[in-house]
Amino acid sequence: MLERLRGKRVLVTGADGFIGSHLTEALVGYGAKVRAVAFYNSFNSRGWLDETDVQAKIDVVAGDIRDAYFVRDIMKDCEIALHLAALISIPFSYIAPQSFVETNVVGTLNVLQAAMGCGVSRLVCTSTSEVYGTANYVPIDEAHPLNAQSPYAATKIAADQLALSFQKAFGAPVIVLRPFNTFGPRQSTRAVIPTIITQIAGGSRQIKLGSLHPTRDFSYVADTVRGFLHAAVVDGGIGEVINTGSGFEISIGDTVALIAELMGAKIQIEQSSERMRPAVSEVGRLFAGVSKAEKVLGWTPNYGGREGFRRGLKDTIAWFSDPDNLNRYRINQYVL
Repeated sequence: MLERLRGKRVLVTGADGFIGSHLTEALVGYGAKVRAVAFYNSFNSRGWLDETDVQAKIDVVAGDIRDAYFVRDIMKDCEIALHLAALISIPFSYIAPQSFVETNVVGTLNVLQAAMGCGVSRLVCTSTSEVYGTANYVPIDEAHPLNAQSPYAATKIAADQLALSFQKAFGAPVIVLRPFNTFGPRQSTRAVIPTIITQIAGGSRQIKLGSLHPTRDFSYVADTVRGFLHAAVVDGGIGEVINTGSGFEISIGDTVALIAELMGAKIQIEQSSERMRPAVSEVGRLFAGVSKAEKVLGWTPNYGGREGFRRGLKDTIAWFSDPDNLNRYRINQYVL
């Protein structure tokens, strides 16, 4: 099915980020013609795209999705749009919630309007498992109630609902893809798995973390990317919300123990108050139901279950343990 991407003109917003850079590489690998949107900065940095070997094969455009005219301009001539640009740090959303509204909600509105005006045939909007809040039941399917426990989650619910409303009201060719906790090479240390790995790889054996009891469904980045690729070309699926995840649940405490085992390190955990979410804001349990993804997208995780999680961790540990990669991170600083 993914051979359908060959020759397709694909726009990727947020291409300079963690998932976006991996997705851009995969699209190039399948022969797509990619227009990659990077957030404008005066350093002319293209984020993680600068660390890939595909830049000569893509059209990189710097800008800001908060600018409706910019978004409409870059959308021209594209057949498929994959919208990943967003502010995603939950702790930062406590500090700057208006920024999240402007980027995640208004930015998504701009993408939706541009997609309609430019006649794209498929628009995939990126959601997050955080919109569910702490699970009422598991595995969490797409019918689970939405419960924003952070300003970030609230803006993602709003963006999702805007996308779905455009499909109902105007026939927008939208699929909302809802990845659970993606991890892998290039991820920011604001996320828990890179936080653990970089501290150990940097020589620390007193690992600073926040809450240890929450459970997560960690999805390796290659699986998340495949979810986007399938959503981009599958027949049907318009107007649907679709989870992707590993179908495996593990606590943060057990995750750090597994990483320490794989890295051959004896560690102690120090819980840090600055790394804790407010108690009522902490999402206690996430565990993906992915049967709809298999039915609608023909997608199943290649890194599913505990064995798949271990394989994904090994690849991630290997990448972060490379000194050239590790040195990109401020290992002992808390990152919002």
